[in-house]
Amino acid sequence: MTRSFDPAAAHADILTRIAAAAKAGGRQAGDVTLVAVSKQQPWERVAAILETGQAVFGENRVQDAMAAWDNHREGVELRLIGPLQTNKVKEAVAFFDVIETLDREKLAAALADEMKKQGRAPRLYVQVNTGEEEQKAGVVPAEADAFIASCRDTHGLSIEGLMCIPPADEPPGPHFALLAKIAARNGISKLSMGMSDDFETAVRFGATSVRVGSALFGPRG
Repeated sequence: MTRSFDPAAAHADILTRIAAAAKAGGRQAGDVTLVAVSKQQPWERVAAILETGQAVFGENRVQDAMAAWDNHREGVELRLIGPLQTNKVKEAVAFFDVIETLDREKLAAALADEMKKQGRAPRLYVQVNTGEEEQKAGVVPAEADAFIASCRDTHGLSIEGLMCIPPADEPPGPHFALLAKIAARNGISKLSMGMSDDFETAVRFGATSVRVGSALFGPRG
């Protein structure tokens, strides 16, 4: 951790900014959950954020998360925010509290089967590729309604929320608005959207959780 970076101060600042953005939108600060994106961070930085009382963390890879968090799970909610391969479903269902990257039929079927086997039901979010970018995971917006219906009706899955990652070179607002619109017409109340550079915008568009990494942990390296 660089000497000039103060994780406690960064954490307090982000919570203040979330609260201000929520208030501007007529909402309460408690309506928005801060997800600390701890992926690829050295444990000393993660521990420093844990000490602030932060209890919700996001990880990109199943194996990395298991290695980092295996002895630190008490009182912590872990969210998988990176793509999930079907061969990692067993571990993901056993380890994570929330899986935010459900985006295809094969994965829905595998999750439903594994959740039944384990008797464990992590909360599920459907990832929507709002920018329809080829390199990104997520169901395209035009197919989101049918996919959500299939998750519910065919696979018996309860969908808690939607998640998106807007294109880096476009204003995020229209993408957040699109995600909120898809959620509303499907009776979904949770929206995971917004990262270090745009979480305040996301809150104004209705985010119920924001995923913040570099602004919270400082620059890597």
